[in-house]
Amino acid sequence: MHPIYDPDPQARLLALVRDSAWMMDALRAVRSLDLPNWCIGAGALRNLVWDALHGKSTPSALADIDVAYFDAGCLAPERDGELQSRLCAMRPGLPWEVTNQAGVHLWFEACFGHAVAPLRSLEDAVASWPEYATAVGVRLEPDDSLTVIAPHGLHDLFACVVRRNPLRVSVETYRQRLAQKRYAERWPGVRVLDEPARAGA
Repeated sequence: MHPIYDPDPQARLLALVRDSAWMMDALRAVRSLDLPNWCIGAGALRNLVWDALHGKSTPSALADIDVAYFDAGCLAPERDGELQSRLCAMRPGLPWEVTNQAGVHLWFEACFGHAVAPLRSLEDAVASWPEYATAVGVRLEPDDSLTVIAPHGLHDLFACVVRRNPLRVSVETYRQRLAQKRYAERWPGVRVLDEPARAGA
């Protein structure tokens, strides 16, 4: 495994994104949708960085490529599916998952068991994602520059640390994710900060 300390993690992240043909192709595809405020983030970036830090030449399998955008003016539930279908038609080999973060509060309780307030922006949304290491997004701008969205910084991502982000994720949901994702099995250098379940839970 490569050294996990990096004096300029944002520059390293941008270099990894630029050097990844599939990631740049995915970013160009999403940019072509002309969404109001968007990024690719979460697991796609986590895998990219942790694969590089572990010296993996073949990208780890992705359950999905999270495309997040923020459009409070259109919360129609079918829109995400329409956008996802367009991406699948453009790049059929990629596992797209498109979510308007402005509408997350409308379905969050049904999925996770507790209500949440509406998000205020894309940055607010990224800040709420389950682990600090995955609360990161990247957008390809019209001039081909890259914008990094990392409300909690990039330390955990480049230190290969998994810790719960308490903003929206309960301990129970976090523990379920740990069991499902098997981080340390997939990337042996990862350090998982577990949390005990609440008494009586």
